[in-house]
Amino acid sequence: MSTTTAPKVSEIQYRVTGMDCSSCAAKIEGATRKISGVNEVKVSIASQVMTLDVAEPAVQLPEVERAVTGLGYHLQRLDTEADGENDELPKDMSHVTPAYRRALWIVVMLNVCYGIVEAVGGFWSGSQALKADALDFLGDGLITFLGLLAIGWSLAWRARSALIQGLFLGALGLAVLANTAYRVLVLHTPEAELMGLFGLIALAVNVAAAAVLVPHRAGDANVRAVWLFSRNDAIGNAAVVVAAGVVAWTDSPWPDLVVAVVIAGLFLQSAWSIVRDARSDLARAGKTSP
Repeated sequence: MSTTTAPKVSEIQYRVTGMDCSSCAAKIEGATRKISGVNEVKVSIASQVMTLDVAEPAVQLPEVERAVTGLGYHLQRLDTEADGENDELPKDMSHVTPAYRRALWIVVMLNVCYGIVEAVGGFWSGSQALKADALDFLGDGLITFLGLLAIGWSLAWRARSALIQGLFLGALGLAVLANTAYRVLVLHTPEAELMGLFGLIALAVNVAAAAVLVPHRAGDANVRAVWLFSRNDAIGNAAVVVAAGVVAWTDSPWPDLVVAVVIAGLFLQSAWSIVRDARSDLARAGKTSP
């Protein structure tokens, strides 16, 4: 009587460089799930770690690496043999040069500083769309900051930091939505000129952030990733500028309010993804701790 032995399932982890929003994680998961033999995949935007359950690592992992790097992200295989919170030591960190770290810090400062400036501009001009777009800048800056933490911090500390930041960003997003709802009841037409000006500056800041990162991306695929990130952010900036033009044309606050709701809604989805992933990472870190 013969028995069939099921293939051994192995859990593999990679650190992912280049993600700047929850849609990046979803894109990587979608591409990886299409590969035969990948039983499960989870990408955490909080810890910047991809966890895989595969039947035959020697067969599936090269395909996974080709698929993910083809999307424009950089992967480092993690060592899961060590114990405790420091079990995730990358085998290849050669791309994390001092110049790359400086570039990431510049991107963090550009996003966070202009996020604050744009939020002030939103209050100054009375534009809800500018306030919501400011959240997008803050979110991008803090996610890049998480990427910096991921270079040297343990899983548990990255997860704790992500949880705090996700809750903070979620609270800001809810505040913008609440204020937008109030504006629906008490209609107030924003100053279209200021709104458009801050939107155009936002576009320039996104281009500057992309220009800082491009020299530190390895290969055409990663340069393409920078372009995609900048394009997605620029769509939000362009929406603010277009809304400003429609506000000036119609003398109506509704274009500003509609754009604010859309951007804030997308932002809240990202904040929830950070919180959810951070809680999952904290649970996993607790299981691996001695």
